[in-house]
Amino acid sequence: MKLFLDTDVLIDITANREPFSKWAIKIFKEAKDGKYELFSSTLSILTTYYLTEKQLGEKQSRRILNIILSRVKTQDIDHHGLLSGLTSKFKDYEDAVQHECARKIPDIRYIITRNKKDFKHSLIETISAEELFVQKA
Repeated sequence: MKLFLDTDVLIDITANREPFSKWAIKIFKEAKDGKYELFSSTLSILTTYYLTEKQLGEKQSRRILNIILSRVKTQDIDHHGLLSGLTSKFKDYEDAVQHECARKIPDIRYIITRNKKDFKHSLIETISAEELFVQKA
């Protein structure tokens, strides 16, 4: 199953933001076992590095991103996605661009985010990392 990870999920795992990080870690573990195919935008990767580097320093941030990039495929943000985000119904431009980026991935199943309210106009089902596992129960 293909999952698109929003920036907040990447930051949850890199900054170990409890209680959210436990669900993000579970996604990464199951992806390592082949259950999920993970995607995120290049913008999310850059933002995660920027915020993590301030907290953990350059060396540790590069090490963490190297691990993330070994498990997460990146989708580029293109000119069309930037323009589409401007004219979308999304209130938050960054979320609109993330949505456009996710839409480019064939057979994407979910956008995983803690910010579901800003994705109410999403054409892709949006759930939290916790909901991904609670739905199975």
